[in-house]
Amino acid sequence: MELFCIGGTRFVGRHIVERWLDAGDEVTLYNRGRHRSPFEGIDRVSHERGDRADEARLRQALETAAPDVVVDTVAYQPAEVALATSLCRRLDIERYVYISSGAAYGEERVPKREGETALEPWPGETPTEAVDATYGQRKAQGDRLVAAAAADGLGAMSVRPPVIYGPYDYTERFDYWLGRVLAHERVVVPGDGASLWHRAYAEDVASAVRVVARRGEPGEAYNVGDEHAPTMAEWVELIAAAADRAVAPVATGVQTLATVGLNAAAFPGYRARPHLLALEKLRALGWRSTPHEEGLAATLSEYRQTDRDERDIGPARRETERALAQLESG
Repeated sequence: MELFCIGGTRFVGRHIVERWLDAGDEVTLYNRGRHRSPFEGIDRVSHERGDRADEARLRQALETAAPDVVVDTVAYQPAEVALATSLCRRLDIERYVYISSGAAYGEERVPKREGETALEPWPGETPTEAVDATYGQRKAQGDRLVAAAAADGLGAMSVRPPVIYGPYDYTERFDYWLGRVLAHERVVVPGDGASLWHRAYAEDVASAVRVVARRGEPGEAYNVGDEHAPTMAEWVELIAAAADRAVAPVATGVQTLATVGLNAAAFPGYRARPHLLALEKLRALGWRSTPHEEGLAATLSEYRQTDRDERDIGPARRETERALAQLESG
């Protein structure tokens, strides 16, 4: 099953490509070449350079590769999904898998379930600006375009992960917690520590994409995430256990945080309302998630070998130390 991956050299795309290579398949990467490819020199990997918005170049690359499956890891605008699915239909490519997001859901439900929980609405004026405020809208509209392409005969599906963690995470969102646990014995978590924002291990997103590409139903979306969704305090404990360190999460109320100029939303991964995705549809295809012990061991191992500096992510240690002092003073 030959893969054509739009993106494919960083984080989730890299895990997806590794999954296909582990299965013995051939892969074509299509990207602008702005980041060094970890797959240079591998015989079963071809590299095509080009902008995904360049219709002629993308079509040429697809015609050259003649893949069985196109996986789109970097579609952040509906127009990008529209172009990719249109070319797949015209070139008789069998399957297209779009990496959407749990942010596509516009309704606060627990859990959020495919086909039942409403998606973010698409406003009359296209929110083309790539900012956080329009991210969910843009991803949701991409999902609608995937469903429309499937109605026109393309084997197109969506995979919807929440926040992703794991090796190669250049976003550093999870690194904040890794760094705190490795460096300190007490780690401030906002509120009562029970904030729940579902996460997905990058390897599991990759395995989900392959499962959906092989066995998914055209037009359908599939949530992916950890089968157990830890709270923020539990994450600190799980990371500490994986690092073999005695570290305690310290729940710190919003009033205490406010006294030192902090708010809960400043902590990466905090959410005032629980964000949990239902996983029954994906599990029905035979997919299962990786145990946290295994996923965190790999995540920590890669993190320790990098020079990533997460100090610009989340509250500074001096601020959380002041919060701890406020707690101790009563």
